[in-house]
Amino acid sequence: MNQKYATLFGIGLSAALFIGCEDMKKQTRDAVPVADSVLTEVFVPETEQVLIIPPLMPEDIILTKEFLYDKYTLEDIYPYKDTTRSFKWETIRKSLAFVENFQQDPGKWVVLQNYKNVNQYPPLVKKYTYNKDRLVSDTLGVSRYQSVPLYSPEDTLTPELYGPDGSIARYLGREGSFLRIQPLLIGKEWLVPERYLYQLEDTVTFQHVVVVDRKDQNIATLEHIKRGEWKIRSMNPATTGKFNPPYGQETPLGIFLLQQKKKNMYFWKDGTKEIGGFAPYASRFTNGAHIHGVPVNLPRKEIIEYSWSLGTTPRSHMCVRNATSHAKFIYDWAPTWSTLVIVIE
Repeated sequence: MNQKYATLFGIGLSAALFIGCEDMKKQTRDAVPVADSVLTEVFVPETEQVLIIPPLMPEDIILTKEFLYDKYTLEDIYPYKDTTRSFKWETIRKSLAFVENFQQDPGKWVVLQNYKNVNQYPPLVKKYTYNKDRLVSDTLGVSRYQSVPLYSPEDTLTPELYGPDGSIARYLGREGSFLRIQPLLIGKEWLVPERYLYQLEDTVTFQHVVVVDRKDQNIATLEHIKRGEWKIRSMNPATTGKFNPPYGQETPLGIFLLQQKKKNMYFWKDGTKEIGGFAPYASRFTNGAHIHGVPVNLPRKEIIEYSWSLGTTPRSHMCVRNATSHAKFIYDWAPTWSTLVIVIE
């Protein structure tokens, strides 16, 4: 998902999630006052009195540090070369308010899936172009490869857009061989062939969030406690994907669902089908992008705990590298199918 896709087609607060590049001007607040009135009574004509819960605003989100993983912990603002980097807590608050608000309306959720085109290579969209990887993409820059075709309800012959693997959508019902959905970051309804969608359990709520900042190369994990209140569980350096065609791609911006875990994710040497090594404690969230530990290149087999490159500049193929013990923490702490991975800039 490119910047244009992430910013222009958000709904509610989502457009603000990816503005990024906000300089952190103050430290994380231990407590942010919640709005005085959380529940507002209103009278609806000819009905019984009801309670309406107003949406949370970013300033309503309370963040407190209560680490479950405390190695290599970064400060809110920390030095990097001749400048500083930071955790963009205001952007993160916007993200968390959005996460809580979209769950206020109960409903069924689906995740878009087409990892390695396992559910079929998607058809060409009506209008397509080539992205900087020289791959066929829709007009929003979403690559055809590993994506899901989105059809307008008025035309189920040719799709209009591609939905990224790992994206979340609200399930609205069945129409023949299609399912009607509303993706989280596109304020419109679409039809999708059923094979591309995985329906989540009705009881699923999104209480665990991993935020990856690909500009400042850091990662934070957060856990929902109650309405408007989140605990920060870790604050660590990370290394994201670098655009280096034909094998290296940027870690995409957006909101994704953690879909799969592999204790050891084996990878090929570039341009071959020969195994080059493995990445420990890998948690996949979109396409081939995983959160994982420091890669181990064969013939070495021993785990590598830390790398000097973490927190410096993008250099992975698409994944988010971490200290191996931090990758294991996420692997153990974050449940599949209910953890969100939010990539900001």
